[in-house]
Amino acid sequence: MESTEPTAEPVLTPEPTEIFATGGGPAPARPERPKRPEKGEELELTIERLAHGGNGVARHEGFVVFVGGTVPGDRVKARLVTRKKGYGEARLLEVLEPSPDRIAPVAAHPGAAWQVMPYEMQLRIKHEQVEDALRRIGKLDDFVMEDIVPAVEQWGYRNKLEYSFGQDDANPTHPLVCGFHAPGSWETIIDGASKLGSERANEARQIVLDWCRGQGLPAYDRRTQTGVLRNLVVREARRTGQLQVRLVTSPIELDVLAIAALVEALGATSLIHTQYEGLGETTQAGTSTLLDGKDHITEELCGLNFRISADAFFQTNTEMAERLYGVAAEFADLKGWERVYDLYCGIGTIGLSLSTRAGEIWGLEIIEDAIADAIKNAKANGIDNAKFYAGDVRLALGELVELAGRPDLLLVDPPRAGLSQKVVRRIIEANPKRIVYVSCNPTTLAPNAAQLVEAGYVLKKVRPVDMFPQTPHIECVAVLERG
Repeated sequence: MESTEPTAEPVLTPEPTEIFATGGGPAPARPERPKRPEKGEELELTIERLAHGGNGVARHEGFVVFVGGTVPGDRVKARLVTRKKGYGEARLLEVLEPSPDRIAPVAAHPGAAWQVMPYEMQLRIKHEQVEDALRRIGKLDDFVMEDIVPAVEQWGYRNKLEYSFGQDDANPTHPLVCGFHAPGSWETIIDGASKLGSERANEARQIVLDWCRGQGLPAYDRRTQTGVLRNLVVREARRTGQLQVRLVTSPIELDVLAIAALVEALGATSLIHTQYEGLGETTQAGTSTLLDGKDHITEELCGLNFRISADAFFQTNTEMAERLYGVAAEFADLKGWERVYDLYCGIGTIGLSLSTRAGEIWGLEIIEDAIADAIKNAKANGIDNAKFYAGDVRLALGELVELAGRPDLLLVDPPRAGLSQKVVRRIIEANPKRIVYVSCNPTTLAPNAAQLVEAGYVLKKVRPVDMFPQTPHIECVAVLERG
């Protein structure tokens, strides 16, 4: 599933204290526990390697510390911001001695944490982390670890960008800004476009920002719960050229004549206004109104046309989504007669791309709007062997088996949290011959795969796919077969 701004995922802990057995003489002295530094303390650290989630791993007198924005071999100064029993998290202050592998950053904005490493190094580390998760977390050994598929484009690949509005009081000329949260801050917004997005998407951001400044609209202040502007979502169909722009605000009535000027300046296929009253920051809630154009855009993928509504999930790297789905199709190894279940199917992209190779496709997704899009996508592409149902996989999978029969192939593409134990049990009960697992988080794929192996499946092979260069996010496809 779609990846977002990376967060720390500490998976290392200090070595456990050794326990000595006592005999006739005095027991040896217990080794002292590592001294924990104080929160707020500035530390000089040497980065040993990168953890899952992308943060550097260092040790301060035996105490494990995670530091973002670092490269193995860096000597850095960092301030400890979180201190827990087994580890701490620190904010990078200064690179004292750069690693021989460190390169100059290209983008000034957050969200490209790994841009300080050569791309070949990024690929190697991602490959190693997928294998490490499966072997160390999943305790799995008898599988083929295939080479990682590199990205087509290292920059400008994202088809969807989510910006946040903020106020820069130090800039009296243009205090309203639109960009990304500063690392570790929920209130400081770094103004600017994203080098991970296209020129057209960033141009749309500037047009909307200029329009908002001209209207005198203030950013929403989460401390005082005042203000208007919250987020801007720009989604681009790379193959069809269609553009969707969604402005997320607190409840407000926008000026009709001013909107007409914005419509003309943007030239977007879809312009949507979402009003949200909550305190938190989200682009997945609120009430939406279509200001101009269509309520969706259409994209081409794997030779098919897909309708994408404002809240629908669609892989954010169009070019690499085709390669990811190609790997899934290869691992599925369909002969043309099989019954395929597509769990967490979204708008039906993977399932529909397999429809010509299967006997029948059954998609399951909890979001009703996505299912509505999937049904329309099947119809628009003349696909009549695919059916889609809205429901919670935990509850609906058993019902689907009763309705359609047991699957020959089960395809699953879960969110970053992976599959719950209950969903894994439901999959085991469905008893598919083969499972193709598309994962955006190897640390949740690993325990899920281990649970399936324990139930009698065999993990055959895994292939990572780099969907998100310059970031620590890793996609991969695994195939398991009934033993």
